[in-house]
Amino acid sequence: QVQLVESGGGLVQAGGSLRLSCAASGRTFSGYTMGWFRQAPGKEREFVGAISWSYGGTYYADSVKGRFTISRAKNTVYLQMNSLKSEDTAVYYCAARRPGVIITTIGGYDYWGQGTQVTVSS
Repeated sequence: QVQLVESGGGLVQAGGSLRLSCAASGRTFSGYTMGWFRQAPGKEREFVGAISWSYGGTYYADSVKGRFTISRAKNTVYLQMNSLKSEDTAVYYCAARRPGVIITTIGGYDYWGQGTQVTVSS
């Protein structure tokens, strides 16, 4: 059974950095797309970025492009967040999509983690 477990969230000052991790288990993720989403209070969950597990190609939302970087190693996917802003405050979720192209829609992902809170103070 697929499990995604996020960690690394916390409180950080604006301009600071955090690295989130997503430990993936339960199957081989070759060919999968691994995505990061976030949900701020009172807002809908939104796409942050994604990576192709096999090829390493990435795609980012405009709001984080140039500040956030997704990478993967062994069975873990990382979200490196730099130059954090107060508007980055949200619960961050890791998600996995069965083999296919990278997409940004929530419904296209098959497995989800429980989320980790990121709070950026101004």
